[in-house]
Amino acid sequence: MEPNLLRYIWNHTRKQQIWILTIVLLSMIPYFAAFDLPKQIINGPIQGEGFETPDATALFMAFDFRLPLLGWTISFEGIELDRLSMLMALSGVFLLLVVINGLFKFYINTYKGRLGERLLRRIRYELVDRVLRFPPSALKQTHGAEVSTMVKDEVEPFGGFTGDAFVQPALLGGQAAAALFFIFLQNFWLGMIAAVMVAIQVGIIPKMRRRLIDLGRQRQITARHLAGKVGEIVDGIETIHAFDTSNYERADIAHRLGQIYKIRFDLYQWKFLVKFVNNFLSQLTPFLFYSIGGYFALRGSLDVGQLVAVINAYKDLPGPLKELIDWDQARQDVQVKYEQLLEQFDPGQLIDATLHEPDAIMPAHPDGPLSAHNVTIIDGSGVKIVENATLRIDGGETVAIIDNAGSGAEGIAKAFGRLVWPVSGRITLGDADILELPESVSGRRISYVSPDSYFFHGTLKDNLLYGLKHAPTSTVSYNGREAVTRRWEINEAKLAGNTDLDLHADWIDRRSTSVLRGFDDDLKQSIMRALDAVQLTEDVMELALHSFLDPEENPLLAERVVAMRHALRRTLEEEGLAHIVAHFDPSAYNSEATVGENLFFAATRSAGNGDADITESPEVFDVLDSTQLSDMLYGMGLTIADNLVEIFAGLPPDHPFYQQLERITAEDIIFYQQFLQRLQARTEKGVSEEEKRAIIRLSLHYIEPRYRLGVLTPDVMETIVSARDRFYENLPAAIRGRVERYDPHRYMAAATLRENVLFGKLSYRVADAPAKIRPVAARIMDQQGLYESFIALGMSFDVGSGGRRLTLAQRHKLALARALVRRSDFYILNRPLPGLDRRAQEEIVASTLRFLHEQNTNASVVWVLSNTSLSRLFHRVIVFDRGQIAEDGTFEALDKESGIFKSLVA
Repeated sequence: MEPNLLRYIWNHTRKQQIWILTIVLLSMIPYFAAFDLPKQIINGPIQGEGFETPDATALFMAFDFRLPLLGWTISFEGIELDRLSMLMALSGVFLLLVVINGLFKFYINTYKGRLGERLLRRIRYELVDRVLRFPPSALKQTHGAEVSTMVKDEVEPFGGFTGDAFVQPALLGGQAAAALFFIFLQNFWLGMIAAVMVAIQVGIIPKMRRRLIDLGRQRQITARHLAGKVGEIVDGIETIHAFDTSNYERADIAHRLGQIYKIRFDLYQWKFLVKFVNNFLSQLTPFLFYSIGGYFALRGSLDVGQLVAVINAYKDLPGPLKELIDWDQARQDVQVKYEQLLEQFDPGQLIDATLHEPDAIMPAHPDGPLSAHNVTIIDGSGVKIVENATLRIDGGETVAIIDNAGSGAEGIAKAFGRLVWPVSGRITLGDADILELPESVSGRRISYVSPDSYFFHGTLKDNLLYGLKHAPTSTVSYNGREAVTRRWEINEAKLAGNTDLDLHADWIDRRSTSVLRGFDDDLKQSIMRALDAVQLTEDVMELALHSFLDPEENPLLAERVVAMRHALRRTLEEEGLAHIVAHFDPSAYNSEATVGENLFFAATRSAGNGDADITESPEVFDVLDSTQLSDMLYGMGLTIADNLVEIFAGLPPDHPFYQQLERITAEDIIFYQQFLQRLQARTEKGVSEEEKRAIIRLSLHYIEPRYRLGVLTPDVMETIVSARDRFYENLPAAIRGRVERYDPHRYMAAATLRENVLFGKLSYRVADAPAKIRPVAARIMDQQGLYESFIALGMSFDVGSGGRRLTLAQRHKLALARALVRRSDFYILNRPLPGLDRRAQEEIVASTLRFLHEQNTNASVVWVLSNTSLSRLFHRVIVFDRGQIAEDGTFEALDKESGIFKSLVA
């Protein structure tokens, strides 16, 4: 990048700068004319110069101008006006000049704004583009939060300065020079006074502001480091809580904030000192004008009109002058920031931009093995982790790499995956150096997976198909207003030096899916079989069952789920399993549900504040009072509290009995015990509203088959069922909007997919109810062709930032599945499943190798194993010891030799 910001701006906005400078030059004509016009108004029609008699007239707009060289004469005889008419005419011209000057400013400022925003877009894009081209060693030293802060915030001043870079000094300098020149024309000595004061301001103020620039630089650096630290806290929040270091982090943040406060306070102090000096010098000149100019007027060497014109002209001089000084400070400030950006975004070596050219079809490339030739790799501290390693991976080979000591296996895998660059030697694909191949070749022929694989914010499907989005594979046809918008987007992208690739086009390369039989469902089959291979299908199904489906967006699927609901109920009855599910019935009490669920008889939505339990709402207790249910529930709650106190009083908080309770802790038991003791010593009128509600909550969360306290009599259940409609009708509109009444013939958007299919509660009386109903539900799902629809719903699950909504094991499986979805020649799998147990690892390794073998692509697999015994599944085993290849051969051959590998297996 260009080291000088002004030169960078000029190189990318030269045509626009020349145009706007031309406009600025033209704007000086009406600007200068506006200075002389007040003098003509005062001396002419107001004081009567040229109107010595009452009926005297003067010519308005008369001029005679001869063009040099050409000899042409342009003249106008003018319009003859009397004194009053001349006053109105000149005043009208003054107003016209005000409008013209305002329009010039409007156009100039608007144009500058567009120019600045366009260059801001360019530089942000260029910075991100450079990050994408950073070598791996530079990325390891880059803090993501600091980089994002620089791209987002620290380049913001460049946009505002771009429009002012050349226009502002030209405009302001022209205005100041015009005002100063006009003052000289009126009186030489007043002009000298103005010139001297201008020289003092220009000489002193910029020097005083240099400290402001230094302080601003310090503030920027400390703020950037603060952003990086906050990013570290967010990323490492689990570690902070695990080791109880939150107060250490608070102290660190407080120290950083203290540094920023001190810098900002010094900045404000010095800023206002500079402002004081500048304002004093600005106000000193009018004092001199009034005193010295007044003296000249009293002596008769200066008329009043000239003095007024001088003062009026000087009124417009401090503004441009001050802004010109501000511009110089801004120039120095943004130049310093620009240099700091260059330090962060100039690692010394960048990946050639031509290697990142988009290509929907993989270019012609050399076939052949993936090889390492005398490769030496060092880590961040300079220690050699791989030393002079030479190996060759041929097509169709499955190779297991293991480490005896050191991390040579991981190092060579990262080199194959282009994540580290060897300090000596080279990695070749065929005869070509892998670092010299376009990424459209190396990034498709080689798939790399590690436990550090990152997932972007989006759905599970978005992340699974991420490896297929190389370039747009088709164009989008836009019509009408959309076509106009798209043309505008392309034009602006080109003007700002951005790519004009259409994000809304189809980016998925269906020609590079792992399953490639020439059918329309190749992509779907690649996804389904990859999920099966890594044992992620069951996890996706669980995500689907816990998801919410909007029946208005997908009415057909909602209808099919309701049909499955009825089919499941019929099948359970036919197979004698009806007792394992207590289905919701509008005319009956569901004994497996809570009292509150029976009373609402509805699925409930969360209010969005993290509390999904609607029974905790104060409005619900008001409705219970109005429907005369509070007394009954309060009586039940007293009985429940008495039984709980009798059972749990005196037990330690960690007693296993507490695991049988939901929503009730040891502290709650103590509260109920103390409440019952106080209740015996006073009348019921002494019970507070809060205590009464706490007892009623016990009733609302009570399930008879689970707690078996015998408080739910038939009369109580009948009362609750008969009160359902009355209770619902009395609910406030806000609460009613969060509930959706149960209806066996309608899909409930407020309930999960699992709840909609089951439409009831599993029985607490049947210990293995989930295990019994699962195969029945799976069979019906397959019969009704809902399996793929449910998987698709699970694939729409939002994985969160970095995939944090998934478990660690799910993230590792997803990373491997993402590689298996795409067709590659070499799969480099660098300990991809560290969080799984030995049995699961063995099953996934075997199924992955089998899946790739079934595609008949002659793909090679290089798998760095953490479980040595799994090497028997591979054609070849390579053993690294302290960064060097110690053994290389088949599992059977190495197992017979008394070497490192045999000792590792043993």
